[in-house]
Amino acid sequence: MYLNTSLSEQTTFFQKLRSFDFILLFCVLVLGILSSLAMYSTDGGELLYHSKSHIIRFAIFFIMMIVISFINIKTWHAIGYIFYFLVLGLLIWASLFGITAQGSQRWIDLYFLNLQPSELMKIAIIVCFAKYYHRVQIGNVNKAKNIIIPILILLIPTALVISQPDLGTSILIGLSGIIVLWLAGVNVKYFFYSTLAFIISAPFVISILKPYQKMRILTFFDPDKDPLGAGYQIIQSKIAVGSGGITGKGFLKGTQGYLEFLPEKHTDFIFTLYSEEFGFIGSLFLLLIYAILIFRILRIGALSRSFFGKLFCYGFGSAIFVYITVNMSMVLGLLPIVGSPLPIMSYGGSSMLATMLGLSIVMSSKIYNKQQIA
Repeated sequence: MYLNTSLSEQTTFFQKLRSFDFILLFCVLVLGILSSLAMYSTDGGELLYHSKSHIIRFAIFFIMMIVISFINIKTWHAIGYIFYFLVLGLLIWASLFGITAQGSQRWIDLYFLNLQPSELMKIAIIVCFAKYYHRVQIGNVNKAKNIIIPILILLIPTALVISQPDLGTSILIGLSGIIVLWLAGVNVKYFFYSTLAFIISAPFVISILKPYQKMRILTFFDPDKDPLGAGYQIIQSKIAVGSGGITGKGFLKGTQGYLEFLPEKHTDFIFTLYSEEFGFIGSLFLLLIYAILIFRILRIGALSRSFFGKLFCYGFGSAIFVYITVNMSMVLGLLPIVGSPLPIMSYGGSSMLATMLGLSIVMSSKIYNKQQIA
């Protein structure tokens, strides 16, 4: 009897293993390899702090993603609200007792990682909204209660992140939530009214921004206004991308990066260094990998029998698209500079942890795609 039970458990395990989306895993691995090469380049062709940390974190979080993928999608549905309030508690802790760096108090020292809870909130808000709308019938989605409650759920963490201050991440958290509201079937008129209200209140919002945030907006319209100050990063970023040409200057041969014209090139501006070294063709290849990754996430959502799984996958896939678009638009001067890391590519443990956690929930939806959640 024991032998039969063990054999049955092994069969179940291998069946789950075969249910993995290996194309998605391959895309994640390719992004990990490209990001490691880019990080190695930022360290001047040596395995120094940034490249070592990035490679170790990717390896650990990739294994973590595979392990967490075996957690039943029903479990994520069950703990949806708990997950949200846990991350909200971490946000409050970071705002009160967190580490302060560069004028912002947004990190919690975990010894092995400086955790930025706002990055986890990008995932928590999608899980929370997917659970909330899972049982709401389409005819009841636009009732006042089913709009006001999610808006309050979204406004609380957004306000906390703004107060840290971290305007860029707060915008991305807000967009993540709005995407799920849209996918859940909220009437388009509410988005229209909200956009109109935002435009009307824009002067007031700008007036309460920090001086450096105002300067970023002014720099977006005219980078040459302060070419050696606020406009320096975006000017050098454009030069780096443009100098890469069609095929790039070659691995470890990017002059903008090596001559230190690009400050903080390992974080939000990693695409500029990558583009300079691998050129237009390399950039297209990176975009293709991202496109396949997003397509696989959306396809897993389409195959899921649970509305929770569908809503999470559609929301997370759309959010990844927004993060990529905002980051690349930012470094190309199409949007003001905000704190928006490029998923997996940019240096940052919290961002990679959040992305891998989101991917593990997607993979769980794939493994348990035939299960329905009551």
